[in-house]
Amino acid sequence: MNGVVLTARQIRYVNKAFWRNPASAFFTFAFPLMFLVIFTSLLGHFKIPLGGGRTINSSTYYVASMATFAVITACFNNIAVALTFQREAGILKRTNGTPLPSAAFLGARIVHALLVSVLLVAITAAFGRAFYSADIPTGFTLLRFLIMLVIGASAFCALGFAITAVIPNADASAVIVNAVILPLLFLSGIFIAFGSNTPQWILWIARIFPVRHFALAMQAGFLGTAFNWTDVLVVAAWGRLGCWWRSGTSAGSPAPREGHPYGRPVPACWAGLS
Repeated sequence: MNGVVLTARQIRYVNKAFWRNPASAFFTFAFPLMFLVIFTSLLGHFKIPLGGGRTINSSTYYVASMATFAVITACFNNIAVALTFQREAGILKRTNGTPLPSAAFLGARIVHALLVSVLLVAITAAFGRAFYSADIPTGFTLLRFLIMLVIGASAFCALGFAITAVIPNADASAVIVNAVILPLLFLSGIFIAFGSNTPQWILWIARIFPVRHFALAMQAGFLGTAFNWTDVLVVAAWGRLGCWWRSGTSAGSPAPREGHPYGRPVPACWAGLS
């Protein structure tokens, strides 16, 4: 059986597992819409400058921001937490002893996260169009938007794989993941739009990490701002860094803990990311 068929079957399994956890699935889809309504209700409707004398309504800005937030949550947060729990339960170690190729196992995770991301963005865009009159990407803008969506989702999946290397146990997974991503979301203009009075140190930090670049490319589709291929390259570079980090640290994972029935699995499947 070839790898494509095995990957397709694994995607089917991952999808079933995802929807059979209704609480997790619900909040994955509900959080972006909840934050969109909360921010637009609490902060009110005001104008956000885009440069060149052009402004947009804050509600339209938050539609683009929450679409970005949805993708990051589905790809980075969910994958990091889920894989940590599977690692601690010994599932990854047992999977590594089956005929299932590592590339199929990890590829299914990435493809499923990408499909969920596309669905999340579509729901957020439809919600924004219906209630906030947000623009929907079309034509060549839509093509560039989809390219950024695929590259961004894949990159954050790779970073989600990578961060599991520093998560010591399942109980710490959500804490560490949120401790990493939440400050970056605030420092990248996701929850609070940047303005002329934004401190330079915040802008400097935002330019380093991929969240801001991903957000700018996503905003180009919704807000009609300039699309910069440099943002795509930066996000892709961070994704590649995540692949390298995970494959480079898997061999040096900590030894099994005393009393742990499966130890700390170190599946060679991480090499499938390299």
